[in-house]
Amino acid sequence: MIKRLLVLFAVMIIAAMAVCATPVAESTSASSIVVTDMIGRQVEVVPGSYTRVVCIGAGALRMYTYINGADLLCGVEDIDNTSLQNRPKMFDSVAIPYRIAYEIEFSTLPSCGVGGPQAQAAEAEKILSCNPDIVISEYEDVDKENALQEQLGVPVITLRSGPKNVFDDSFKGSLRLLGQLFGKEDRAEAIISFIDKEASDISSRTAAIADDQKPSVYICGLGNWGTTNHLMTMPNYAAFDVANVKNAASGLGSKGVQAIEKEYFVSLGKDMDIIVMDAAAVKNVKPLFKEDPTMFDSCKAWQDGEVYLQMAFNAYYTNYELALANTWFIAKSVYPELFEDIDLTAKMDEITEVFLGKPLAEKIFSYPTSFGGYQKIDTATFFN
Repeated sequence: MIKRLLVLFAVMIIAAMAVCATPVAESTSASSIVVTDMIGRQVEVVPGSYTRVVCIGAGALRMYTYINGADLLCGVEDIDNTSLQNRPKMFDSVAIPYRIAYEIEFSTLPSCGVGGPQAQAAEAEKILSCNPDIVISEYEDVDKENALQEQLGVPVITLRSGPKNVFDDSFKGSLRLLGQLFGKEDRAEAIISFIDKEASDISSRTAAIADDQKPSVYICGLGNWGTTNHLMTMPNYAAFDVANVKNAASGLGSKGVQAIEKEYFVSLGKDMDIIVMDAAAVKNVKPLFKEDPTMFDSCKAWQDGEVYLQMAFNAYYTNYELALANTWFIAKSVYPELFEDIDLTAKMDEITEVFLGKPLAEKIFSYPTSFGGYQKIDTATFFN
Protein backbone atom coordinates (compact mmCIF):
# COMPACT_ATOMS: atom_id res chain seq x y z
CA MET A 1 0.00 0.00 0.00
CA ILE A 2 2.79 2.34 0.99
CA LYS A 3 4.68 1.44 -2.21
CA ARG A 4 1.58 2.22 -4.30
CA LEU A 5 1.16 5.56 -2.56
CA LEU A 6 4.82 6.38 -3.18
CA VAL A 7 4.43 5.55 -6.87
CA LEU A 8 1.27 7.69 -7.08
CA PHE A 9 3.05 10.55 -5.32
CA ALA A 10 5.97 10.28 -7.73
CA VAL A 11 3.61 10.39 -10.70
CA MET A 12 1.92 13.50 -9.26
CA ILE A 13 5.32 15.20 -8.79
CA ILE A 14 6.32 14.41 -12.38
CA ALA A 15 2.98 15.70 -13.66
CA ALA A 16 3.33 18.89 -11.62
CA MET A 17 6.83 19.39 -12.97
CA ALA A 18 5.51 18.93 -16.50
CA VAL A 19 2.83 21.56 -15.93
CA CYS A 20 5.36 23.97 -14.51
CA ALA A 21 7.59 23.32 -17.48
CA THR A 22 4.84 24.21 -19.97
CA PRO A 23 6.11 27.42 -21.64
CA VAL A 24 3.02 29.56 -20.99
CA ALA A 25 5.01 32.69 -20.27
CA GLU A 26 7.32 32.03 -23.19
CA SER A 27 4.35 31.53 -25.50
CA THR A 28 2.80 34.81 -24.38
CA SER A 29 6.12 36.55 -24.66
CA ALA A 30 6.68 35.08 -28.11
CA SER A 31 3.33 36.46 -29.30
CA SER A 32 3.95 39.90 -27.91
CA ILE A 33 5.48 42.66 -29.97
CA VAL A 34 6.57 46.22 -29.36
CA VAL A 35 4.67 48.84 -31.36
CA THR A 36 5.40 52.52 -31.67
CA ASP A 37 2.25 54.54 -31.14
CA MET A 38 1.46 57.77 -32.95
CA ILE A 39 3.34 59.99 -30.49
CA GLY A 40 6.49 57.86 -30.54
CA ARG A 41 5.95 55.74 -27.42
CA GLN A 42 7.06 52.11 -27.55
CA VAL A 43 4.49 49.81 -26.00
CA GLU A 44 4.49 46.02 -25.65
CA VAL A 45 1.25 44.51 -26.92
CA VAL A 46 -0.21 41.13 -27.89
CA PRO A 47 -2.11 41.73 -31.17
CA GLY A 48 -5.49 40.05 -31.42
CA SER A 49 -5.64 39.17 -27.72
CA TYR A 50 -7.72 42.06 -26.42
CA THR A 51 -11.34 41.60 -25.37
CA ARG A 52 -12.08 44.70 -23.23
CA VAL A 53 -11.38 48.09 -24.77
CA VAL A 54 -11.75 51.66 -23.53
CA CYS A 55 -11.25 54.72 -25.76
CA ILE A 56 -10.54 58.13 -24.23
CA GLY A 57 -10.02 61.64 -25.55
CA ALA A 58 -11.37 63.45 -28.60
CA GLY A 59 -11.31 61.21 -31.65
CA ALA A 60 -10.13 57.92 -30.14
CA LEU A 61 -13.52 56.18 -30.05
CA ARG A 62 -14.35 57.50 -33.52
CA MET A 63 -11.24 55.98 -35.09
CA TYR A 64 -11.73 52.75 -33.15
CA THR A 65 -15.26 52.31 -34.51
CA TYR A 66 -13.98 52.63 -38.06
CA ILE A 67 -11.90 49.49 -37.47
CA ASN A 68 -13.88 47.50 -34.89
CA GLY A 69 -17.37 49.00 -34.64
CA ALA A 70 -18.61 48.82 -31.07
CA ASP A 71 -17.18 45.33 -30.57
CA LEU A 72 -15.07 44.71 -27.44
CA LEU A 73 -15.89 48.07 -25.82
CA CYS A 74 -16.30 47.83 -22.05
CA GLY A 75 -16.81 51.53 -21.31
CA VAL A 76 -17.58 54.81 -23.03
CA GLU A 77 -17.11 58.48 -22.20
CA ASP A 78 -20.25 60.26 -21.01
CA ILE A 79 -20.14 62.68 -23.94
CA ASP A 80 -20.82 59.76 -26.30
CA ASN A 81 -23.57 58.14 -24.24
CA THR A 82 -26.66 60.08 -25.32
CA SER A 83 -28.88 58.15 -22.88
CA LEU A 84 -27.36 60.03 -19.93
CA GLN A 85 -29.02 63.16 -18.58
CA ASN A 86 -25.92 64.67 -17.00
CA ARG A 87 -23.30 64.72 -19.73
CA PRO A 88 -21.58 67.27 -21.99
CA LYS A 89 -24.13 68.22 -24.66
CA MET A 90 -22.37 70.99 -26.58
CA PHE A 91 -22.21 68.90 -29.76
CA ASP A 92 -25.67 67.34 -29.65
CA SER A 93 -27.05 69.52 -32.45
CA VAL A 94 -24.23 68.42 -34.76
CA ALA A 95 -24.27 65.17 -36.72
CA ILE A 96 -21.53 62.88 -35.35
CA PRO A 97 -21.70 59.78 -37.55
CA TYR A 98 -20.00 57.23 -35.27
CA ARG A 99 -22.31 58.24 -32.44
CA ILE A 100 -25.34 57.93 -34.73
CA ALA A 101 -24.19 54.51 -35.92
CA TYR A 102 -23.57 53.06 -32.43
CA GLU A 103 -25.85 55.10 -30.20
CA ILE A 104 -27.68 52.03 -28.86
CA GLU A 105 -24.47 50.12 -28.13
CA PHE A 106 -22.90 53.12 -26.35
CA SER A 107 -25.98 53.52 -24.14
CA THR A 108 -25.42 50.10 -22.55
CA LEU A 109 -21.81 50.76 -21.48
CA PRO A 110 -20.51 52.08 -18.14
CA SER A 111 -18.66 55.38 -17.92
CA CYS A 112 -14.90 55.54 -18.43
CA GLY A 113 -14.88 59.32 -17.84
CA VAL A 114 -16.77 62.48 -18.70
CA GLY A 115 -14.93 63.35 -21.90
CA GLY A 116 -15.45 66.48 -23.97
CA PRO A 117 -13.45 69.68 -24.40
CA GLN A 118 -14.02 70.75 -20.79
CA ALA A 119 -12.58 67.52 -19.36
CA GLN A 120 -9.17 67.24 -20.95
CA ALA A 121 -7.69 64.60 -18.68
CA ALA A 122 -7.92 60.83 -18.35
CA GLU A 123 -9.95 59.63 -15.34
CA ALA A 124 -7.94 56.64 -14.18
CA GLU A 125 -10.38 55.44 -11.50
CA LYS A 126 -13.32 55.34 -13.91
CA ILE A 127 -11.19 53.63 -16.52
CA LEU A 128 -10.11 51.01 -13.99
CA SER A 129 -13.73 50.40 -12.99
CA CYS A 130 -14.38 49.25 -16.58
CA ASN A 131 -11.57 46.67 -16.26
CA PRO A 132 -10.07 47.16 -19.74
CA ASP A 133 -7.16 45.12 -21.05
CA ILE A 134 -6.11 47.94 -23.42
CA VAL A 135 -6.80 51.68 -23.66
CA ILE A 136 -6.93 53.64 -26.91
CA SER A 137 -6.19 57.30 -26.24
CA GLU A 138 -6.08 60.66 -27.99
CA TYR A 139 -4.28 62.49 -25.18
CA GLU A 140 -1.06 63.34 -26.98
CA ASP A 141 1.28 63.84 -24.01
CA VAL A 142 4.06 61.27 -23.67
CA ASP A 143 4.66 61.69 -19.94
CA LYS A 144 0.97 61.59 -19.05
CA GLU A 145 0.36 58.57 -21.25
CA ASN A 146 3.28 56.71 -19.66
CA ALA A 147 2.00 57.59 -16.19
CA LEU A 148 -1.53 56.45 -17.09
CA GLN A 149 -0.23 53.16 -18.45
CA GLU A 150 1.73 52.51 -15.27
CA GLN A 151 -1.30 53.35 -13.15
CA LEU A 152 -3.68 51.14 -15.15
CA GLY A 153 -1.30 48.24 -15.70
CA VAL A 154 -2.48 47.73 -19.30
CA PRO A 155 -1.18 49.07 -22.64
CA VAL A 156 -2.19 52.65 -23.45
CA ILE A 157 -1.94 53.30 -27.18
CA THR A 158 -2.06 56.89 -28.41
CA LEU A 159 -3.52 57.82 -31.79
CA ARG A 160 -3.09 61.01 -33.78
CA SER A 161 -4.72 62.67 -36.77
CA GLY A 162 -3.16 65.72 -38.42
CA PRO A 163 -3.94 69.01 -40.20
CA LYS A 164 -5.03 67.26 -43.42
CA ASN A 165 -7.72 65.36 -41.46
CA VAL A 166 -9.01 62.40 -43.51
CA PHE A 167 -6.16 62.78 -46.02
CA ASP A 168 -3.41 62.99 -43.39
CA ASP A 169 -0.74 60.31 -43.13
CA SER A 170 -1.10 60.38 -39.33
CA PHE A 171 -4.78 59.48 -39.60
CA LYS A 172 -3.94 56.61 -41.91
CA GLY A 173 -1.17 55.55 -39.55
CA SER A 174 -3.63 55.48 -36.66
CA LEU A 175 -5.97 53.23 -38.64
CA ARG A 176 -3.11 50.88 -39.47
CA LEU A 177 -2.06 50.76 -35.82
CA LEU A 178 -5.60 49.88 -34.74
CA GLY A 179 -5.77 47.24 -37.45
CA GLN A 180 -2.55 45.70 -36.15
CA LEU A 181 -3.71 45.70 -32.53
CA PHE A 182 -7.04 44.00 -33.21
CA GLY A 183 -6.15 41.73 -36.12
CA LYS A 184 -8.02 43.92 -38.59
CA GLU A 185 -5.21 44.89 -40.93
CA ASP A 186 -7.36 44.19 -44.00
CA ARG A 187 -10.10 46.41 -42.65
CA ALA A 188 -7.68 49.30 -42.10
CA GLU A 189 -6.20 48.95 -45.58
CA ALA A 190 -9.67 48.82 -47.15
CA ILE A 191 -10.60 52.19 -45.61
CA ILE A 192 -7.28 53.74 -46.57
CA SER A 193 -7.55 52.45 -50.13
CA PHE A 194 -11.05 53.88 -50.39
CA ILE A 195 -9.87 57.31 -49.17
CA ASP A 196 -6.98 57.29 -51.63
CA LYS A 197 -9.27 56.25 -54.48
CA GLU A 198 -11.77 58.99 -53.68
CA ALA A 199 -9.05 61.64 -53.46
CA SER A 200 -7.57 60.46 -56.75
CA ASP A 201 -10.96 60.59 -58.46
CA ILE A 202 -11.60 64.15 -57.28
CA SER A 203 -8.12 65.37 -58.14
CA SER A 204 -8.03 63.77 -61.58
CA ARG A 205 -11.25 65.48 -62.63
CA THR A 206 -9.85 68.92 -61.83
CA ALA A 207 -6.13 68.47 -62.54
CA ALA A 208 -6.22 70.00 -66.03
CA ILE A 209 -7.79 73.31 -64.99
CA ALA A 210 -5.35 76.17 -65.48
CA ASP A 211 -4.71 78.36 -62.47
CA ASP A 212 -6.10 81.44 -64.21
CA GLN A 213 -9.34 79.55 -64.84
CA LYS A 214 -9.88 78.61 -61.20
CA PRO A 215 -12.40 80.60 -59.14
CA SER A 216 -11.08 82.07 -55.90
CA VAL A 217 -12.81 80.35 -53.00
CA TYR A 218 -12.99 81.42 -49.36
CA ILE A 219 -13.55 78.75 -46.71
CA CYS A 220 -14.99 80.02 -43.44
CA GLY A 221 -16.59 78.85 -40.25
CA LEU A 222 -13.96 76.23 -39.45
CA GLY A 223 -14.06 75.35 -35.76
CA ASN A 224 -11.20 75.87 -33.35
CA TRP A 225 -12.16 74.54 -29.89
CA GLY A 226 -15.73 75.69 -30.44
CA THR A 227 -14.88 79.18 -31.68
CA THR A 228 -16.03 79.88 -35.21
CA ASN A 229 -17.59 82.51 -37.46
CA HIS A 230 -17.09 83.97 -40.94
CA LEU A 231 -13.60 85.19 -40.01
CA MET A 232 -12.29 81.69 -39.18
CA THR A 233 -10.47 80.32 -42.21
CA MET A 234 -7.54 78.12 -43.24
CA PRO A 235 -4.98 78.89 -45.95
CA ASN A 236 -3.97 75.23 -46.33
CA TYR A 237 -7.40 73.61 -46.30
CA ALA A 238 -6.90 69.98 -47.34
CA ALA A 239 -10.18 69.66 -49.24
CA PHE A 240 -9.16 72.59 -51.46
CA ASP A 241 -5.77 71.00 -52.16
CA VAL A 242 -7.33 67.66 -53.14
CA ALA A 243 -9.94 69.33 -55.37
CA ASN A 244 -7.43 71.77 -56.94
CA VAL A 245 -9.35 74.75 -55.61
CA LYS A 246 -7.77 78.20 -55.39
CA ASN A 247 -7.82 79.36 -51.77
CA ALA A 248 -8.69 83.06 -51.39
CA ALA A 249 -6.81 83.16 -48.06
CA SER A 250 -3.63 81.47 -49.29
CA GLY A 251 -1.64 84.64 -48.63
CA LEU A 252 -1.81 84.26 -44.86
CA GLY A 253 1.63 83.88 -43.29
CA SER A 254 0.80 80.99 -40.97
CA LYS A 255 -0.93 77.68 -41.57
CA GLY A 256 -3.86 76.07 -39.82
CA VAL A 257 -7.29 77.23 -38.73
CA GLN A 258 -7.14 80.86 -37.66
CA ALA A 259 -9.12 84.05 -37.24
CA ILE A 260 -8.43 86.89 -39.63
CA GLU A 261 -9.02 90.58 -39.03
CA LYS A 262 -12.26 92.06 -40.27
CA GLU A 263 -10.30 94.49 -42.44
CA TYR A 264 -8.45 91.63 -44.13
CA PHE A 265 -11.75 89.85 -44.78
CA VAL A 266 -13.10 92.99 -46.44
CA SER A 267 -9.94 93.31 -48.55
CA LEU A 268 -10.38 89.75 -49.83
CA GLY A 269 -13.99 90.36 -50.76
CA LYS A 270 -13.56 91.55 -54.34
CA ASP A 271 -11.62 88.34 -55.15
CA MET A 272 -14.06 85.94 -53.48
CA ASP A 273 -15.80 84.21 -56.37
CA ILE A 274 -17.24 81.56 -54.07
CA ILE A 275 -17.71 81.25 -50.31
CA VAL A 276 -17.93 77.84 -48.65
CA MET A 277 -19.23 78.14 -45.09
CA ASP A 278 -19.03 75.35 -42.56
CA ALA A 279 -22.48 74.79 -41.08
CA ALA A 280 -21.06 75.01 -37.55
CA ALA A 281 -20.63 78.75 -38.03
CA VAL A 282 -24.26 79.56 -38.82
CA LYS A 283 -25.34 79.90 -35.20
CA ASN A 284 -22.67 82.54 -34.64
CA VAL A 285 -22.99 84.33 -37.96
CA LYS A 286 -26.75 84.80 -37.70
CA PRO A 287 -26.68 87.25 -34.76
CA LEU A 288 -23.75 89.10 -36.34
CA PHE A 289 -25.69 89.45 -39.57
CA LYS A 290 -28.78 90.63 -37.73
CA GLU A 291 -26.66 93.32 -36.08
CA ASP A 292 -24.96 94.29 -39.35
CA PRO A 293 -26.70 93.11 -42.57
CA THR A 294 -23.93 94.73 -44.62
CA MET A 295 -21.18 92.48 -43.24
CA PHE A 296 -20.87 90.51 -46.49
CA ASP A 297 -21.45 93.39 -48.91
CA SER A 298 -17.78 93.57 -49.85
CA CYS A 299 -17.82 89.92 -50.96
CA LYS A 300 -18.33 89.28 -54.65
CA ALA A 301 -19.57 85.77 -53.87
CA TRP A 302 -22.28 87.13 -51.60
CA GLN A 303 -23.45 89.62 -54.18
CA ASP A 304 -23.50 86.90 -56.85
CA GLY A 305 -25.27 84.38 -54.62
CA GLU A 306 -22.34 81.95 -54.75
CA VAL A 307 -22.34 80.86 -51.10
CA TYR A 308 -22.40 77.16 -50.24
CA LEU A 309 -22.96 75.28 -46.99
CA GLN A 310 -20.80 72.27 -46.14
CA MET A 311 -21.54 69.91 -43.27
CA ALA A 312 -20.09 70.75 -39.86
CA PHE A 313 -17.28 68.21 -39.60
CA ASN A 314 -15.51 69.15 -36.36
CA ALA A 315 -17.41 68.01 -33.28
CA TYR A 316 -15.37 66.36 -30.54
CA TYR A 317 -12.58 66.45 -33.09
CA THR A 318 -12.78 65.61 -36.79
CA ASN A 319 -15.54 63.51 -38.32
CA TYR A 320 -13.40 62.06 -41.08
CA GLU A 321 -16.18 60.67 -43.23
CA LEU A 322 -17.80 64.12 -43.29
CA ALA A 323 -14.48 65.72 -44.21
CA LEU A 324 -14.33 63.39 -47.21
CA ALA A 325 -17.94 64.05 -48.20
CA ASN A 326 -17.31 67.80 -47.87
CA THR A 327 -14.46 67.50 -50.36
CA TRP A 328 -16.85 66.07 -52.95
CA PHE A 329 -19.34 68.86 -52.19
CA ILE A 330 -16.71 71.58 -52.57
CA ALA A 331 -15.46 70.11 -55.84
CA LYS A 332 -19.00 69.89 -57.22
CA SER A 333 -19.84 73.44 -56.05
CA VAL A 334 -16.71 75.00 -57.58
CA TYR A 335 -16.61 72.87 -60.75
CA PRO A 336 -20.23 71.75 -61.26
CA GLU A 337 -19.79 70.69 -64.88
CA LEU A 338 -17.09 68.18 -63.89
CA PHE A 339 -19.17 66.53 -61.17
CA GLU A 340 -22.62 66.35 -62.73
CA ASP A 341 -22.70 62.59 -62.12
CA ILE A 342 -22.20 62.93 -58.38
CA ASP A 343 -25.28 62.79 -56.16
CA LEU A 344 -24.17 64.03 -52.76
CA THR A 345 -26.73 62.05 -50.78
CA ALA A 346 -25.66 58.83 -52.49
CA LYS A 347 -22.02 59.77 -52.01
CA MET A 348 -22.54 60.40 -48.29
CA ASP A 349 -24.21 57.00 -47.94
CA GLU A 350 -21.36 55.33 -49.80
CA ILE A 351 -18.77 56.95 -47.54
CA THR A 352 -20.52 56.16 -44.25
CA GLU A 353 -21.05 52.56 -45.35
CA VAL A 354 -17.32 52.20 -45.88
CA PHE A 355 -16.37 53.90 -42.61
CA LEU A 356 -19.19 52.72 -40.35
CA GLY A 357 -21.05 49.97 -42.19
CA LYS A 358 -24.28 51.96 -42.48
CA PRO A 359 -25.81 54.51 -44.89
CA LEU A 360 -26.33 57.57 -42.70
CA ALA A 361 -26.99 60.49 -45.08
CA GLU A 362 -30.63 60.93 -44.13
CA LYS A 363 -29.86 61.01 -40.41
CA ILE A 364 -26.85 63.30 -40.86
CA PHE A 365 -28.85 65.81 -42.90
CA SER A 366 -31.68 65.77 -40.32
CA TYR A 367 -29.57 67.27 -37.52
CA PRO A 368 -30.29 70.94 -36.68
CA THR A 369 -26.79 72.10 -37.57
CA SER A 370 -26.98 70.34 -40.95
CA PHE A 371 -29.84 72.60 -42.12
CA GLY A 372 -31.23 69.87 -44.33
CA GLY A 373 -27.97 68.97 -46.06
CA TYR A 374 -25.60 70.33 -48.69
CA GLN A 375 -26.91 73.43 -50.41
CA LYS A 376 -26.34 76.78 -52.02
CA ILE A 377 -27.39 79.45 -49.52
CA ASP A 378 -30.06 81.96 -50.48
CA THR A 379 -28.15 85.04 -49.35
CA ALA A 380 -31.35 87.10 -49.31
CA THR A 381 -33.10 84.96 -46.71
CA PHE A 382 -30.81 82.40 -45.07
CA PHE A 383 -29.57 84.53 -42.16
CA ASN A 384 -32.81 86.45 -41.60
